Amino acid sequence: MANEDLLKLDSQLCFRLYAASRALIRSYQPILSELELTYPQYLVMLVLWEKDDLTVKQIGERLALDSGTLTPLLKRLEQSGYVIRQRRAENEREVRILLTSSGRSIKEQAKDVPYQIMTTLDLPAHDLIQLKELLDKLLKNQCSAPFSNDCSPE
Repeated sequence: MANEDLLKLDSQLCFRLYAASRALIRSYQPILSELELTYPQYLVMLVLWEKDDLTVKQIGERLALDSGTLTPLLKRLEQSGYVIRQRRAENEREVRILLTSSGRSIKEQAKDVPYQIMTTLDLPAHDLIQLKELLDKLLKNQCSAPFSNDCSPE
């Protein structure tokens, strides 16, 4: 590839990842609207369905989000009745996030979301697995690179 071709938009890996990410997140919107969740709220719920009763900091670390981004999401999830936010008695600066019965029950409705998304993507399963593995490798390399920002734990 010629040097001048390297600066073309279509040559940029970052643009492909950005555009693909936006398209994928858009495909979640109609599915998640039935659950009355936004995509970022869905990510928070995924974390809590794996392990309930986490601090805001723990959720933020898992999702690679700062508390300034996470706090409004958690407030909206609390207003929806899916979570409860509680200050820890032993350390009032820490806020625990707990699923409510509604938050736990919506998990059953959400079980079809991954299948609906895979259908929307219209790619063979082996391609999706390979793509996930490549993205995991990319993230691992970037997170271990010198001067990298903190990355979400695996």
